[in-house]
Amino acid sequence: MRLRNVSPDDVDAYVQMRCDPVMMADLGGPQPREEMAAKVRRDAEQAAADLAWFKMILPDPATPEVVAGTVTLWSHNTNDGPISEIGWMVLPQFQGQGLGKRAVRALLDQARDENRWGVVHAFPATSNAASNGICRSVGFRFVSETDMTFAGRIFKTNHWSLNPRTDLT
Repeated sequence: MRLRNVSPDDVDAYVQMRCDPVMMADLGGPQPREEMAAKVRRDAEQAAADLAWFKMILPDPATPEVVAGTVTLWSHNTNDGPISEIGWMVLPQFQGQGLGKRAVRALLDQARDENRWGVVHAFPATSNAASNGICRSVGFRFVSETDMTFAGRIFKTNHWSLNPRTDLT
């Protein structure tokens, strides 16, 4: 498994993930296909400028054209102030292979090694057993159940947090 920055060429992968009703079931439903090119362009620009880590998950470095999903680490403002958040999506044909867990751990290891992002938060839907399992298995601590907004939609999540500098061994 390898991670690489998202590029403007990743529109098809974003469409597969973000426009699919099954993939987006825990995130309020599919996003409009016509918005994906602009979304990919914005994400690629932020990744290139190192403002956020928008990474594509490559299951096999020997076939870099095959993308299994994304893992992202970024900062944003909340009512309680700025936080760093991590999120991920793995396409159905790659689920259950440990790629999501390895990608999340790789990005958290990078955050630790670069001493960047501070405490990292994750907000998987309460109904998303796989993502909540990833949080538990990589060392996140459960904070609370909370409502979160994603793509303009509110949904129930589990709030997890982890300090890469002190919680990762």
